[in-house]
Order: sequence, then C-alpha cells, then structure tokens
Amino acid sequence: EIVRQIGDALRAKLEPLGALISLEMGKIKPEGIGEVQEFIDICDLATGLSRTISGQVIPSERPGHVLLETWNPLGKVGIISAFNFPCAVFGWNLAISMIAGNVNVWKGASSTSLVTIACTKIVASVLEANGLPGAISSMVLGGGRTIGEKIINDKRLGMISFTGSTAVGKRVSTIVHSRFGRTILELGGNNATVVMPDADMDMALRASLFGAVGTAGQRCTSLRRLYIHSSKYDAFVADLVAAYGSIKPGSPLEAGTLLGPVHNAGAVKEYTDGIAEIKKQGGKILVGGEAYEKEGFYVKPTIVEIAPDAAIVQTELFVPILYVMKFDTLEEAIAANNGVPQGLSSSIFTTDMKNVFTWVGPAGSDCGLVNVNV
Repeated sequence: EIVRQIGDALRAKLEPLGALISLEMGKIKPEGIGEVQEFIDICDLATGLSRTISGQVIPSERPGHVLLETWNPLGKVGIISAFNFPCAVFGWNLAISMIAGNVNVWKGASSTSLVTIACTKIVASVLEANGLPGAISSMVLGGGRTIGEKIINDKRLGMISFTGSTAVGKRVSTIVHSRFGRTILELGGNNATVVMPDADMDMALRASLFGAVGTAGQRCTSLRRLYIHSSKYDAFVADLVAAYGSIKPGSPLEAGTLLGPVHNAGAVKEYTDGIAEIKKQGGKILVGGEAYEKEGFYVKPTIVEIAPDAAIVQTELFVPILYVMKFDTLEEAIAANNGVPQGLSSSIFTTDMKNVFTWVGPAGSDCGLVNVNV
C-alpha cells in the first residue's frame, strides 16, 4: 500500500520532477517526464508483485514431513545510481526492495543531487503520512570515493545495487562479495545493432537514430556499434548521415528539442578525446566529430566508419559516437556483437524468423538484453 501511494505521489509531481531532471541532468524534458513515469510504472508493478511472492511446498524423504520455502527481507539495502537516470534507477530498486520488506539507503550521483533530494522528499512524505519514519528510505550525498566506499564496505547492508561503469562495478563486486554480501550490477553497455538485408530499412534507420542520439548518447543501452549487411551498407549509411544532419541542438526544457547537452565538461572531454583517438586508429568521421560552437555542453552526434578490430571499438565512450561497420553473414555479425567485453544490450533488424531464432538462441547474442526489431 505504501508503494502504491508513492506511485500516486509521483503522479502528482510528474511534470515538475521531470523538468528538474531535464534541468540538472540535461536530457530533453519529454525524457525527464518519461523517467518519472518509469518510477510510477514500477510502483504499479511492485504493488501487484507484492501479492504474488510465493513459496514452494516440497515433499520430504522423511515420512510425515514437508519442506516449506518462504522468503524473508534482507533487511538493509544500499542503492548507488548514476547521473544519466537519476530518478528511474532509484525507483526500479526502491519499489521492489520495499515490497520485499527492506529499508534502503540511496546514494545518487553527486552531479544530480537536486533530483536525489526531491525524490527522497516525495517518498518520505508518503511514509510519514502513514505514521512511518521517512528514514525507511534514506539518502546520502557525496562522492564515490568517500560515501560510495563507505556504503559498499558496510557489513550492515546485505545487498548493494550499483549502476555505473564496468571498472567501478568490478570493485563493488569484489568488496561486497568478499564480505558475503549480494549485488545487483548494471554496468557498461557497448551495445550493437545488426541490420540484415531483409530488414525493414525505414524502421531500422529510425531506431538506430534514436538509439544512438537519444539522451545525447548517455543511456546505458545507447547504440554504439552498428553492423550493416554489405549489400545495404552504402545506402543505409547515406540515409543515416542525412538524418543526423537534420538534428539541431537546443535547450532541453524547450518543446521540440531533440538533442540536449551532454551532462558536464567531463563528458565533452570524453567526446573530444575519443574523436582524437578514433582518428589515430584510422577512423573516418562521416558526420559530426566536434563540439557545437554555442554556450553549454553541446557536442555533435557523430558517425564513424572504422575497422571492426580497431582497439577503440572494444571500449565504451559514453557520448553520442556511433561506429558503422559491414558484415556478410549473420554468424559474422554475431561474432562481432559478442566480441567485446561488455554485454548489456543488443538488437537485430530482420523479417526472417530463422534469423530471429538464431539471434535469440544459444549461438546468438550473449547480451543480457536481446532485442528484435527494437
């Protein structure tokens, strides 16, 4: 019931909280509002899920006995979220954790502290209205090297949910598991899409554009690598370059804006340093490749033609840079998709069901999210 009421409280603040996310993080306002909606939706899901947590009754080898399976709360859970989804990731964790009976400590990103405070106040207001302490859902602010380290080393926290880079995630996993704690980790996503020759090319084009440019390339699931069948490569890339040319930057708070700024100066540096390294490794800039000459942290969405075995293709740049590469067979494309250390999300565009079942099967994509025509 508390989680249901949290969803209602968020509905009442949907517009202003979405605008705050846009203002502080930099994503366009419709995406900020959509992020709050994700929190609302997970509250609805968790409310229903709370009535379906079941346990098994298992026969025992001992006559006259049975084994009963029941689930108990972990107790205290730590949540560490990133700047790019400063509201939704907290919501995904909090709603499920609360219906399981846990109390929670949340450290949001230091650069989106206003969103952290706002979300915490909304949740606390619901708890206190029901005669419960707001501290059931607490927050802390501070850097990862200080506050984050204290959270992952605190033995009172039975589980740590961490969203961030693969490098930091490895450290979180090592420390938490060394004390026999549990983790939920959402880490790097050097995500790929495969465009087969039988694909709906218009659908694939629109999806690739949104996947690579949406949120200025700062989603965990943003498209980084695009593999296009050699028979369709030239035409598809030409159309994609033309589509990129139609995108104009603007204030994320203004209606109609499709491209807002990247998050901060550090992201601009990651972009410019990445472009320089791409050129060193033989990459060809097809469109973009530089920052906009305007106030704010605006960079041009970039398409790069590069060899699939270039070292930089193995790394994730958390900015709007997309690599385009050719392939001839589905097996070749799957090998390329799976040939990087990261494995969050992947997609194929095809109308051939044989390709679909190969892609989602054991010899297909090795990613956690395996999409078809999305």
